[in-house]
Amino acid sequence: MSAGFGTGGPAWGRRNRPYPDQPLRARWDPTDSSGRRRVDRDAQPEPKQRSALGRFVSTYGWRAYMIPALTVLTVVLLVLTIRNGEPAALDDGPADLTARNLDINKTTTAVGAPSEQVNPDAMPAGVLPAGGPFTAQGEKVYHQVREWGAQVGTGQVYTYTVEVEDGVDPQNFGGEASFAKMVDATLANRRSWIGDGKIAFRRVISDNPDMRISLSSSGTARELCGYQIKLETSCYYPPDKRVVLNEARWVRGAHSYQGDDLLYRQYLINHEVGHGIGYEHHLPCPRDGALAPVMMQQSFGVSNKDILTFDPDIDADPSFVCTPNPWPFPDKG
Repeated sequence: MSAGFGTGGPAWGRRNRPYPDQPLRARWDPTDSSGRRRVDRDAQPEPKQRSALGRFVSTYGWRAYMIPALTVLTVVLLVLTIRNGEPAALDDGPADLTARNLDINKTTTAVGAPSEQVNPDAMPAGVLPAGGPFTAQGEKVYHQVREWGAQVGTGQVYTYTVEVEDGVDPQNFGGEASFAKMVDATLANRRSWIGDGKIAFRRVISDNPDMRISLSSSGTARELCGYQIKLETSCYYPPDKRVVLNEARWVRGAHSYQGDDLLYRQYLINHEVGHGIGYEHHLPCPRDGALAPVMMQQSFGVSNKDILTFDPDIDADPSFVCTPNPWPFPDKG
């Protein structure tokens, strides 16, 4: 009897079809009964697995090579934008070195004093605060506080003397030794001009120093610095290489420093010495709430609105108000 559908026969009939009473079996299982992988001799060899980078390049073609190039270009443009935009915290440093006049002593007029005729009533922040006595007029002759010191800082060396005008009462400012000590300590501070490693100072006893840091009576300061604005001011006077520190300001300070005479005196030294080493121009407040640049005229205020009163040509946003700052490199402390 030929094999057919029924009982007792083999589980599979012709053409490998199961009998109706038998369960289906998945003969396409990827492994055979011995557990080995079946080999399909007619199948094409399976391609090797590609890396993620390979799949990415295969998918995007030439565009895959452009992405890293564009990323590098973007970073370069960001760096250039930051360098050419607002300074970072110099905000907090001094003026750009390219703006420095290395031939400052060839200048024949005072550097740093306001030149515009402005009514002092329009500048309340610049009015001299109330305080102790100061000398209205000295003898217009200076004497050195005779002492020398070791070099501080590295780079271009500036020698300086500390001088006091004859006729200025030492009791007004705590004595000549105290004044000289403040000058020395300020210039030796890492936050001062030595902070970037390009400027050095050495105090000397000499008739021909690079700078004469001089405490001056109010009347002599007005004569050397000018008195276009009827406010007490200081300056650098190149014909004598003299850093003119107005005793009236030394004793009473400025409203912007809110009675902190120590910080104001440090500012006064750094600002006028800044003129003496070639920073002729004043700077505005760079952004609201920032530390004031040391070359901002902080004696007359730390808001651009105040500064624009006597320097209307300066490029400044009148809404910006800075915080008082006596240092060229305040982040070096």
